[in-house]
Formats: sequence, structure tokens, C-alpha cells
Amino acid sequence: MHLSWTFSRYFSRQFLSAVGVSFLICLAIIFLADFVELLRRTSTKEDVGIGIVISMAFLRLPSLGWEVMPFAVLIGGMASLLRLNRSHELVVARAAGVSVWQFLMPAVFVAFFIGVIAVTVYNPIAATLVSQFGQLETKYIKGRASLLSVAQTGFWLRESDENGKSVVHALRGSSTDGIELQDVIIFRYSNDNVFAGRLDASSAQLRPGYWQLQEVWLAEPSGQPKFHETYQLATELQPDRVQESFNRPETISFWDLPEFIDLAEEAGFSARQHRIHFHSLLASPILFATMVLVAATFSMRISRLGGVGQLIVAAIFAGFMLFFLTRLSLAFGSSGIIPPVLAAWAPALIAMLLGLSALFHLEDG
Repeated sequence: MHLSWTFSRYFSRQFLSAVGVSFLICLAIIFLADFVELLRRTSTKEDVGIGIVISMAFLRLPSLGWEVMPFAVLIGGMASLLRLNRSHELVVARAAGVSVWQFLMPAVFVAFFIGVIAVTVYNPIAATLVSQFGQLETKYIKGRASLLSVAQTGFWLRESDENGKSVVHALRGSSTDGIELQDVIIFRYSNDNVFAGRLDASSAQLRPGYWQLQEVWLAEPSGQPKFHETYQLATELQPDRVQESFNRPETISFWDLPEFIDLAEEAGFSARQHRIHFHSLLASPILFATMVLVAATFSMRISRLGGVGQLIVAAIFAGFMLFFLTRLSLAFGSSGIIPPVLAAWAPALIAMLLGLSALFHLEDG
């Protein structure tokens, strides 16, 4: 028997509303937890008021919400199926000859569509907001800034501390064995944004507490340029801090990631984490659809075997296991153990195959 268009729309609305409610509840819990954590981190900062903390919590909320979105689909799928089970609507549908594949297809398509919208619309908004959160965090919590940005003209590294500000430009670089730059220009400014000097060097290597510059021309406002074979410029930057400011793919929009990856690799930096993040975004619609299959695997057994509480706990545990395996796979990809594409796509595809196998077993036995 073919599933009617009316029932498909009805089930899709039920599923979509359940996912929406689940996601809003998750966001509320995340906001409260993050707000308390930000209060703890700013408790010693006298210039940080409650309004700034609330703003920071709201700015980071969409990015944190992205992490729980698959769970919202899982919980929403189970909630909608449980409701249809309790009202015996699924029982009637199955008695009329409708298979599990027919009444799950609307939810699967809706979940896939949610994933597409989340990647193409939600992710760019979240990336913009979390980038603004990073600026506030640097200003009010960390107290000092370092930011590495890649452009077609090379890349720029900015540092701000109590001694002044520095803007570093280089045409090429490497982050394999520390931070090493070629064709370097460093602009120095006071905290009042007054120009304090310029350094042109053939290369620069970041070492603990200073930049080691080679073949340097030093120009200051009060004198003639001077040449130095080597020159040490004090800095508070550390290689791990530079890497941290560079390796934040969640601050880059889905639409900008491909260009950023190309520019970073052309500049000599590894963009493996950004490539993994990009492919994990591409795999998100598949992951969301897979969560419907996981929800159905447990919800279908409820009407037959009973034990609602135990099966719900089992479904949530399965979702957490999938989350853990996804993170483990991404970690392997980031370390270079497995290719980035495989690291991003494997968890969703494996979970989908397991969900389909379980449903085949339950339906066709």
C-alpha cells in the first residue's frame, strides 16, 4: 500500500515540531550551563558586567547548539514515533499494509532537509557569532590577542599586549616545526595606535619569548633605516597560541571554507582540520537522516516488546556512542592517521548502514 500524501505531511509536521522543541530545550540547557561557566571565568574581572556575560553566552550559543543538533533529531524522532505509537496511528498504518520504510521516509527527508539548511544557513550565522564571541573573550577574559588570518596576498598575524601592538605580514610560512615565516614585514604601534617602527626581514622564526629575524632592515620614525644580520623582537606569542588562533574552523562559514583551505595550503600552512571540518559539514545531512533510523530502531521495538524507559535510555546511549565515535574519527583525521574525507564521512555512513540493518531485521526478521 502506498503512503498517502496527507499522512506524509502529518508525520512530517509531527517530526519537525518534535525536533524543534527538543532543540530549543537543548539550547536552553546549554545557555544556562555556558552562562554559569562564563560567570566563573569573569568573576575576577571587574570591568565585565552581567550584560557582557549574557551577550557572550548568546554569541556562542549557536555554535554550541550545532553540537547537539543530531541529538535533537534523535530525541525528536523518538518523541514523534512514541506519540504515534501511543495514539495507535502507526498500528493502524501497519495494519493497512504500510511498511516501516514508507512511514519513515517523510521523517528521513525532513531530517536530511534540516541538515542542508543547518549547513548552508545556520552554520554561517553560527560561525559569524562565535567569531564575535572570540573577540569579546580576547578583550574581557584573556586580555591579549593573537590572530592569524590568511589572504590572497599572504597572511597576517596580529598581536596586542600591554607594550603595544604588532602586525606581522608574510608571503609564505610553515607550521610543521614551529612557526617559520618568509618575506616578513612587521609593523609596530603603541597602545595609542601611534606608529612606532617597521621591520623588513627575509625570514622570521617564532621562539619562546621572541621572534628570531634574519637579514633585517629596521626603520623607526626618528631615524634612518638600519640593517641587522639577525634581530630579536620580543613577543608574548607562543607557537601553540598561534596554532590555536589559526586552527578554528568553526569560525569560518561553510561557504568560505574551500577558499580558505586553498589559501592556507598555498601559504604553507596545514589546513587538515579545516578540510575535515568542511567534509563533516557535508556529511551532516546524512548524519541527521541516520538519527531517524536510530530512533526508529528503538521506537519500533517499543510497540512490540514494551520497556519504554529502557529503550529510550538505550537510544540515547547509542546516540552518545555515535557522538564519541565521530569525535574519535575526527581526532584520527586531525592527527593524520586516516584521510580527512574518510574521517568525516565514515561515522555517518557506518551508523546509517547499522541502522538500516537493524530495521531490516526488525521489519523483515
